[in-house]
Amino acid sequence: MRDFDLSPLYRATVGFDRVADLMDRVLTAEVAQPTYPPYNIEKTSENGYRISVAVAGFSADELSVDVKEGHLIVAARKAPDETERTYLHRGIATRAFERRFALADHVKVTGATHADGMLHVDLVREVPEALKPRRIEIARGDTVEAKAVENQA
Repeated sequence: MRDFDLSPLYRATVGFDRVADLMDRVLTAEVAQPTYPPYNIEKTSENGYRISVAVAGFSADELSVDVKEGHLIVAARKAPDETERTYLHRGIATRAFERRFALADHVKVTGATHADGMLHVDLVREVPEALKPRRIEIARGDTVEAKAVENQA
């Protein structure tokens, strides 16, 4: 009974397709979200963010970070172990995973680092100049009339 029909929203709005798609994706997503691997999202500055993913047991060559269609995709696939090992307890999970993060408009990935069992992905929000707020100068009425006379002459 969690099905919602968002088609009236599509009919009544112009330019909000991404918002409607986001709502549709959230409402139709599986209830059980994956918990492996654990991660943090932190705000490092006014327009800077960092996603830290715990990737213990994976080397940098076994990890991949991709940006595709507005999503950041962090994936790992463990290379086959050639040595036979007998574990008495195996608490470090090295199973393959793929974790997706939806990126907001104008958010760019600036880099990724792997150190001490953590993968850090740095992001920055770069708002174009055309979208930033700007102040419009208000001309006085007599100045506008003088310019109109100059333009006619």
